[in-house]
Amino acid sequence: MTNDSPFILGVDLDGVVGDFYSSVRKIASEWLNKPLETLTTEVSYGLDEWGIHEFGGYERLHRFAVTQRNIFGDMKPIENAPMILRKLSKRDIRIRIITHRLFLKYSHRTTITQTVDWLDNYDIPYWDICFMKDKGAVGAHVYIDDAPVNIIKLRELGCNTIVFSNSTNRDLPGPRADNWFEVEHLVMEAREEWRTGTVGLFK
Repeated sequence: MTNDSPFILGVDLDGVVGDFYSSVRKIASEWLNKPLETLTTEVSYGLDEWGIHEFGGYERLHRFAVTQRNIFGDMKPIENAPMILRKLSKRDIRIRIITHRLFLKYSHRTTITQTVDWLDNYDIPYWDICFMKDKGAVGAHVYIDDAPVNIIKLRELGCNTIVFSNSTNRDLPGPRADNWFEVEHLVMEAREEWRTGTVGLFK
């Protein structure tokens, strides 16, 4: 027996679709007044390696990046992400953007505007966009995320979650994707298992 209802892919943005770490690294170089090459690309979640805490910490850097440097409008997409998302959408996979970008007060309008304009600018398709911390409450058949805290929580809730690889999450078990061609393969495999009722990728 097959399942013909829509298959929902829950997609994180920063570090998965948008090249957040490259963008915030350039902004941090300016904010910290440090040469770019002195800021390692091998970061952990929270960017402690850059020494930002003595200058106000991550939240202050994030606010500067959003309100003064248009990070969510100017960041480049991760290679092949828009193209693969268009392909998946064409295959009747319902793309649900789920992002926790609204964690700072008094910058919500700016964040939402930058986000929607960026998605449109790169022709990234989506049916829904959810700005929320509790991603598991949204509902998707498969999630893809890069933040360890999100991945662990989603899996604890029983949500099928693909790790998008970067230096913040190398210790987490798979399934994982190192690039968007691997994302495409894993999502199509997961949809086929869901559609036919077979078990494999997440068991």
